[in-house]
Amino acid sequence: MKYNSAATLSFILSLFAFAKPLASNSSTQSAALTQTRTPVVVELFTSEGCSSCPPADEFLLRLEERQFVDGAEVIAIEEHVDYWNHDGWTDPFSSFEWTLRQQDYASTFKLPGAYTPQMVIDGREQIIGSRIREVSTAILQNSRTQKCGVSIEQVPSPSNQARQFNVSVTNLVGANPKDSSEVWLAVTESGLHSQVDRGENAGKSLYHASVVRWMHKIGVANGKASPFVAGAAVRLKPAWNIENLRVVAFVQERQSRRMLGAASMRISR
Repeated sequence: MKYNSAATLSFILSLFAFAKPLASNSSTQSAALTQTRTPVVVELFTSEGCSSCPPADEFLLRLEERQFVDGAEVIAIEEHVDYWNHDGWTDPFSSFEWTLRQQDYASTFKLPGAYTPQMVIDGREQIIGSRIREVSTAILQNSRTQKCGVSIEQVPSPSNQARQFNVSVTNLVGANPKDSSEVWLAVTESGLHSQVDRGENAGKSLYHASVVRWMHKIGVANGKASPFVAGAAVRLKPAWNIENLRVVAFVQERQSRRMLGAASMRISR
């Protein structure tokens, strides 16, 4: 299923007023800047071949850049699916791997099928990506959920073409003992854009939030064996701009798809 929204970019921007009650006002700005923010992973399943997706892309980009939801550190992950590629434009960031991930969510949420633009917040709920108030509220609610501790450390690598990381998970709070708490590592790249000349978005310049470039499971955390520690190497591709790369680690239950904790950091040279 492909969802076609009538929302336009101007409509999306006008709706940002609805997010104001969730953001800091001038009298509380200083306190908000000093408070600890809880990481909330916001995944957007999107495509450059989908005419209803650009407003959701823009919304996620603003969420990522402005961080306007109180108490939340929005970790943005754009996952470009490949099932729009046959409609005239091949999305250069698309992968069947992300389509499969979205299909897993569709099954978990008991949806009739996958659609774009779809936002998944902390693996716990899914919302049409252009619904600003619903997404903002979901982020706020998930930022108030107790999370496990996740940390990432970049360590020296023997290769200039790879980066080495250590990931640790502590206090596996909220985990279902009958489920499996998988630890994932992803690399995202910001600053990506395309000039689309075919398909539903022909003639448009599209700008994106952080796009996933690589994602793999690196282990399984066990609440009885804390902390979980694992190392992982990521081979950087020449097409990736290292100045715009981040590494994201998150703990996600295999069956429920709930995320129990996350962290992100910039990748250094």
